[in-house]
Amino acid sequence: MAYITCQDITLRYEALTVQEHLSFTVEKGDYLCIVGENGSGKSTLMKCLLGLKSVDAGTLTYGDGLKRNEIGYLPQQSQIQRSFPASVREVVLSGCLNRRLIHPFYTKADKARAAEQMECLNITALADRCYRELSGGQQQRVLLARALCATQKLLLLDEPLTGLDPLVATELYAILRHIHEEHGITIIMVTHDVECAVRHAKTILHIGKHESFFGSCADYEKSEVGRRFLGESVTQEHCSNCDHGHAHLPVQADGGEREAET
Repeated sequence: MAYITCQDITLRYEALTVQEHLSFTVEKGDYLCIVGENGSGKSTLMKCLLGLKSVDAGTLTYGDGLKRNEIGYLPQQSQIQRSFPASVREVVLSGCLNRRLIHPFYTKADKARAAEQMECLNITALADRCYRELSGGQQQRVLLARALCATQKLLLLDEPLTGLDPLVATELYAILRHIHEEHGITIIMVTHDVECAVRHAKTILHIGKHESFFGSCADYEKSEVGRRFLGESVTQEHCSNCDHGHAHLPVQADGGEREAET
């Protein structure tokens, strides 16, 4: 049974219907990228997957032992979040709260898990630094470690590369590949970067205002909607944010990263 099954769902944003008759599954071990036009319902779908909103028609079910509070979530960052006045250790530890439910205090196991995830993301040296003093790439590593504290099964990422320069974005893709392949974490990522999505994901969910696609990356590249969004020549080129090789987990930078202008 799949981790998540959406069958013939309808999504509404306020009074506006943004998706109808949408069906797809997320299998254990999948790496799914969700792409599509602005206003097509990607953010609304994310809220439904997280259980923050119910689908307006159809069914969304969790299976294969996955519980809603076992989903790690890396949201889009707002300026307020970027300025959050807490230490890196405190931010990472807060990811354990999702699984603790009514228990408000961190256990030794929680602290050990946070330390493990900081080590995995190469941010242990930043543990006592203030989160808001970090570069954009460092902040994304911290938030990813936080999300990993919440799950050993499924990561949900909402536009994690927004505002990052190409070098930092490439490093983040390598980290996600390492987490997926070496730790067996299933990944769902919303992204506007369609070219990189087809090079890193296993499956693509394209949701549009008038048409949708769900299937393998290879089939997406051959589909009408895929060809239109990728372009005939782009499918043969190397995206500036992509790394085709199976690189080792990159070493965390010392703060020399810079955020791209937006």
